[in-house]
Order: sequence, then structure tokens, then C-alpha cells
Amino acid sequence: MAQQIKLKTNVKCGACVTAITPAMNALNASHWEVDLKSPDRILTVEGETAAAEIMAALEKSGYKGESI
Repeated sequence: MAQQIKLKTNVKCGACVTAITPAMNALNASHWEVDLKSPDRILTVEGETAAAEIMAALEKSGYKGESI
């Protein structure tokens, strides 16, 4: 069953989203997006991916994520 995970991130702009795109696309996720309008820059991932995997992918790209 697909789940939705939301993480607070330090992804600040479109260029940051571009930087994390390869790592996010490599996850077993049906959809992901970063809400750049939110002050907490919420990353929402839908699919079969664990929060720890998502955080590791962000860190590999030079960014941080924390569960909310």
C-alpha cells in the first residue's frame, strides 16, 4: 500500500529541486514534490519508500530532511 511521507527540508529554490531530482527519481516513489511556498519547504513523497531512505537520498544530494 502506498504511503505519503512529509519531511521538513532545507531545499530553498528551483535549483535546489533540480539538484535533488536524480536522487528523488531513483526512489521507489510514485510522486514527489517540494512545496517551495511553505516556510518549512515540505517535501512530500508518495510510494513505498521509507523516511530513512528519503533522508539518505537528500543527504547524498547535499540537503537535509527531518520528519514532521
